[in-house]
Order: sequence, then C-alpha cells, then structure tokens
Amino acid sequence: MTRAAKATIDLDAIRHNYRLAKRLAPAARALAVVKADAYGHGAVEVAQALAPEADGFGVACLEEAILLRDSGIKNRLVLLEGFFEPAELAPIAQLELDIVIHSLHQVAQFLAAPLARPLRVWLKLDSGMHRVGLDPSDLRSAFAQLKASDRAAELLLMTHFAQSDEDGCRRTAEQLALFQATCRGLPAPWSLANSPTLLAWPQAHGDWTRPGMMLYGADPLETPNAESRQLQSAMELSSELIAIRDLPAGEPIGYGARFRCQRPTRVGVVAMGYGDGYPRHARDGTPVLVNGQRCPLAGRVSMDMLTVDLTDLTNVNIGDPVCLWGPHLPVAEVARWCDSIPYQLVTTLTPRVKRHYRNR
Repeated sequence: MTRAAKATIDLDAIRHNYRLAKRLAPAARALAVVKADAYGHGAVEVAQALAPEADGFGVACLEEAILLRDSGIKNRLVLLEGFFEPAELAPIAQLELDIVIHSLHQVAQFLAAPLARPLRVWLKLDSGMHRVGLDPSDLRSAFAQLKASDRAAELLLMTHFAQSDEDGCRRTAEQLALFQATCRGLPAPWSLANSPTLLAWPQAHGDWTRPGMMLYGADPLETPNAESRQLQSAMELSSELIAIRDLPAGEPIGYGARFRCQRPTRVGVVAMGYGDGYPRHARDGTPVLVNGQRCPLAGRVSMDMLTVDLTDLTNVNIGDPVCLWGPHLPVAEVARWCDSIPYQLVTTLTPRVKRHYRNR
C-alpha cells in the first residue's frame, strides 16, 4: 500500500470561487492568478478547469506562462512581474503574453527592444506597497512614452494594496486616493483589486480584478465578512493513522521532548511531516481531524510523521483517515496556529504529496 499523504483538489470549488469573484465585481473582468503552481493546487489543472470562463490568467514569470501555453491554454496571460531581461521579450511576443512594467528602466528596455508584434502593457504604480512600481511623479511620463510608441497594443494601469486584508485600514484608502489622483484622465482600464480588495473594498474594484488566494477557498481577510464566508475550500490535505500507543502521565513525545503527557495519553502517529510541507513550527494544540473528530497536535513535527493526542476521541483505529486542513478545518485556522498564513502553507507542499483532482 502506498503512503496515504495526499492533497485532494476540488475543481468545482475553484470554479465557484472564480464565479464569486465575478459576481462581486460584475462590471469588471477577472484575471485568475495561478502563479506558484496555482498556489500549490496545480497550475495546469486549475487553468484548464477555468479556461472556458476565465477572462485571463496571471503568472509570475515566463516559465509559468510557457507551461500553460504548452498545456493548451489560449486565454490571455499576464506576466505579473513583467520581464527580467530584454531577451525575454521575443518569446513573450511569440506567446502573445501581456507584461507588467514597473520601472523606468523597464520602460527604456521595452522601447529599445526589437518586437515581432506590439504587446499589451500593464503599467504599475507604486501607491504605497513599496516593492515594485513607478513613482507617482514618473507614471504619467512613462504612460505618454508608451502611448506614443508603436510597441503597446493596449495600456492598462494597476497598483497593489499592502493592507486591504485589514478591516477598515486607512492605508488602503490612502493608496486608492493616490492611485486615483495619479491616473485620473489617462485613457486606460484600471486594475487594483486582489482577493482581499475584491472581498472588502468594492470602491476599489476597477476594470480588471486579480483574484488569487480566494480562488482556492482560503479566507484572506483578518476578519471574515459575508462575502468571504461564501468561499469554498478547494484543497484537503489528508493522510492516515499509522500507529497508536498508550503512554503514562509524565512521558515525553517526539524530538526535544517538547510535549509531556499531563495524564495517561493515547497518542496517534500520522504519516505527515515537514518533508511533505506540513509546517515544522506548528504548535502543540494545532487542530487535526481524525475520523472527522478534532484533536490536538502533541509534540514536534518530524520529517515524515506527526503525533496527535487521541485521548478524548472515540472509536479510533490504525488506518483511520486524518485531515490536516480542508473544508471542515480551514487552512487559515491551521496557519494561525503555525504563526503563518494560508498562502505559505498551500504553496510549500512538496512533490511527495500527490495531488488528486475531483470534478475535472
């Protein structure tokens, strides 16, 4: 029998979440973000599931775009980090990709490079995130240069919010106001809304939204709202119990003896560890479902196994199913126990965890 650790991906849940993104901003088109292997869910499978209805897909780099084109995806593809060197522009044009331009350096390289065809360009403003993006003082000049050239088949304007997951954050309103003041009057569609912005900031939806984590059903908001509660979890990470043992009070469990039994304790061993991508720094008490019953992590996660306290559970046997996160145990809840975020948990699963797809 093969090792039971697996991730089951419900493609219907992802379709539901994309349609929710469309309903929340009915006047906008939605770019489904499938970078980082669709946040660990499988970029090819997710893109193929959404291709009949998606307005386009967002990826981080040329390699991710090539993978989708090679798998038959013909939808609009946007390189969200743009190009890294001018030599990439030839295959970008050949594959008919959109690019993000976020610096004057890129503007100059783009205007100087030979191109087989004009490209659609998303010009990015740094409205306060302060990673990449043009300064407000440079954006209108860059826009004018690109508009006057024969290189840009279409121009779009975009920015990215740093704190839109925080309820009522003033910083988001400030970023939005700066974007509006800088871009007002420029003849181009706007793209502002990532997942939390879509769910919580309707005044910032713009013409193109960019749903990412919400596609996969993890709530990206610090405080869930009526919209985010409609999301459906798309991934269940599961395994099974491979051993059960009874220990007396005072006995330690696992590396470093971090956990000591405070009472006679029934311990379950699960075939899942940091070698699968489950976080090693998960704290004692992190919830796990065994046969649908909640129980706490007990002891340090090791490479191939973790241990749970089964003492308060009934009717538990070796071979019983274990859910590490999924529809009945939100990955966002597990992430909080791990002092992490759901984005990290789902993107760090290793190839040892086989993906299985439902509702292809």
